[in-house]
Amino acid sequence: MRLNKYIARAGVCSRRKADELIANGNVKINGDVITEMGTQVEAGDSVSVNGRLIEGDTGEKIYLALNKPLGYVTTMRDEKNRLTVADLVADVPERLFPVGRLDYNTTGLLIMTNDGELTYSLTHPKHEVYKTYVASVAGVVSDKRVSQLSKGVDIGGFVTSPSKVKVLKQNPRSAVVEIKIREGKNRQVRKMFAAVGNRVQALERTAIGDLKLGRLMTGHYRKLTKQEVEYLKNL
Repeated sequence: MRLNKYIARAGVCSRRKADELIANGNVKINGDVITEMGTQVEAGDSVSVNGRLIEGDTGEKIYLALNKPLGYVTTMRDEKNRLTVADLVADVPERLFPVGRLDYNTTGLLIMTNDGELTYSLTHPKHEVYKTYVASVAGVVSDKRVSQLSKGVDIGGFVTSPSKVKVLKQNPRSAVVEIKIREGKNRQVRKMFAAVGNRVQALERTAIGDLKLGRLMTGHYRKLTKQEVEYLKNL
């Protein structure tokens, strides 16, 4: 089995992150540092990541939907000692990691799992799954701005793909807008609104494809149903 796949199956991280760990010299096989991506793990090999021995198959796979609160970072450890999404699933015995990211000031739906293969699949650029956000923004979101956002805008050397935009509520000095995007660039939604002249005041992700946040309370999580897991695996 390829080393990055072995690490992902152990629930350490996604395959993409495993590649980074390998490249940085954080992985050993039988005590030897491995930096070659295509390295195969053979039966009986001892694999360690950051000095910790891992097992390639953790058995039960866990799939959770988490409602990330404001002020949490989407990582399992933080060098600045900020609150992390790991704190919200600390009562789950399995080692979980997030699928994708939500920035510090963004709330809403985040998938947590120990299934590295699913994480790799859902975060791979070839999978253009719509993510739905509800943004509270300053100013008026005119028809012209909706059209600009829908067609794609330059967010600093990158032009976004077409998105789906709907103004849910327009007040004299602010608006609530639903926006569906397929990409996941850093702070993309905030940058998109900034590009047309609106500042995002609050942002929540409400759905990933057909998987919806629903009434899940902030800071709480729930297990995904079998149907939801199958849906994600078939995206």
